[in-house]
Amino acid sequence: MRDNKAAGFAGGMTIGALGGLIGLGGAEFRLPLLIGLFRFAALEAVILNKAMSLVVVATALPFRAGTVPLSEVASHWPIVVNLLAGSLLGAWFGADWALRLKAATLHRVIAVLLLVIALVLILGHGGDAGGAPLFIGWQQMVAGVVAGFAIGVVASLLGVAGGELLIPTLILLFGADIKLAGSLSLAVSLPTMLVGFARYSRDQSFVVLRKNSRFVLVMALGSIVGTFIGGRLLGVIPSAVLLPLLAVILVVSAFKVWRHSEH
Repeated sequence: MRDNKAAGFAGGMTIGALGGLIGLGGAEFRLPLLIGLFRFAALEAVILNKAMSLVVVATALPFRAGTVPLSEVASHWPIVVNLLAGSLLGAWFGADWALRLKAATLHRVIAVLLLVIALVLILGHGGDAGGAPLFIGWQQMVAGVVAGFAIGVVASLLGVAGGELLIPTLILLFGADIKLAGSLSLAVSLPTMLVGFARYSRDQSFVVLRKNSRFVLVMALGSIVGTFIGGRLLGVIPSAVLLPLLAVILVVSAFKVWRHSEH
């Protein structure tokens, strides 16, 4: 299947559209695909996932600008800096831990985290509009750093952008509405992912990308097309309907990844 260009392009496009629509890197859907369909080993899949998520995050933010202007995202820079203060450090440690885990252990960690993400999506996205922030002042700042660190660790372990945790954090902790939260999560995710990627590169893990360069290129092109589509669909599909469906997909994906760890 790795040589099937149509499958790689279609997978990238579909996941890119979901990522662009919600404000995610889409890796929570791509990871089971890389492991189950394309048969990559756990750590290889995480690294490939990180690369594809970078493509989605880098292109989704400008494609979403028609609905959420970049000027509005920039005006909330204190929130982005607050979360980055923790997530950059978490991304570095998370990548280091992933490199030390055995393949079977990494599969199980990934499966559990996918289930946690599913619960966060269900419980954390109550509606389209934001409400009152959970904390204010210095308490909000401290909570933002702690949450950012945890999200950075998860992002590196799974090779994800972290938006599946960032979005509910932005809604609950900072009172952002869901559309703005999606774009802010992309702004936080990009530098966080770059730090995690830099940590992987120290262990020569980029050889995976060179060895599978054709596959990476095809899926990346599909991802860019997908994020464009997702950006155009933003605001059309109700989040109250879409997010529970995505949570169900995550539960199924977690089950598949867990089963893969037993082989």
